[in-house]
Amino acid sequence: MITPDWERRMDGAWAAFDSLDEARFLQLVEQLTGELAPDDPVGLFERAGSLDAVGRTGQAVPLYREALAGGLSGSRRRQAVIQLASSLRELGEAPESVALLTAELAAGSDELDDAVKAVLALSLADAGREREAVGIAVGALAAHLPRYQRSMENYARLLLEPDPTADPESDVRS
Repeated sequence: MITPDWERRMDGAWAAFDSLDEARFLQLVEQLTGELAPDDPVGLFERAGSLDAVGRTGQAVPLYREALAGGLSGSRRRQAVIQLASSLRELGEAPESVALLTAELAAGSDELDDAVKAVLALSLADAGREREAVGIAVGALAAHLPRYQRSMENYARLLLEPDPTADPESDVRS
């Protein structure tokens, strides 16, 4: 069962990530998630994240999928989508990553919006859609600028509109 104490201990494991070797970190996360049911979506998500954090992306993807299919909710659900999409991008599955993140942007808004947009920009670039990638990135950055917000938002919008010089027959997005 997930309790405030369990959450505190899991937060502690993540806080110690840089000071632990890979084996010890994974062991700590396995120990904590072992206190939960094997199909608990939070446990699956935390295990996936730990594997991803140490570079075992291919092993993380199925666990992210299981966690999401199992009803992961709240902030962890959105984190799982972001992390799954990032992992898919790293594994050469940029189109699936773009689809996941595009749907996620349409699903609602919270403090993770810019993280969604950052990974989406990377995925778009990997999918050969660099113009859109820059538009997404500049649009996300615009909100954080002390000046030039309106200009950057306009530039971002123009980048996201169809390129008037592009040959519509060769558009990779169709």
